[in-house]
Amino acid sequence: MPGDRDEATPARLHAAVTHESIDVAALHREVADAGAGATLAFVGTVRNEKHARRVTHIVYEAYETMAARVLNAIGREMLRRWPVRRVVLMHRVGNLVVGDASIAIVLSTPHRAEGFEALRFAIESVKKDVPIWKKEHFEDGAVWVQEGS
Repeated sequence: MPGDRDEATPARLHAAVTHESIDVAALHREVADAGAGATLAFVGTVRNEKHARRVTHIVYEAYETMAARVLNAIGREMLRRWPVRRVVLMHRVGNLVVGDASIAIVLSTPHRAEGFEALRFAIESVKKDVPIWKKEHFEDGAVWVQEGS
């Protein structure tokens, strides 16, 4: 079953919510696979400006156990629909500053085209389905962000 782990076979799926910084290079190593011709990543980062307002930081909150379950479901769907060899979906919560990675989706696949499709599916699904909320803080106030804004 995808995501199952045993002594001989590395996990094909790792999905988690974390309070720690996301080490994208470590995630690249985690998805390494001799059968993959491509390793692809989407990394969402905190930007310094939105709608001409200076962002100071972002706070992410989550219903963590449910968020982890939904991330796992998204990963299983990626493994089912595309020839993805290994995938990691990691979303950070807590107080993030400009430049911090808030989400990383990293996968290995035999061919890039399917990998790009799987990445797009994953980020769109995360934004729509995972119970994680974002509050952007600016120099002159803060707002909770709705999807698509």
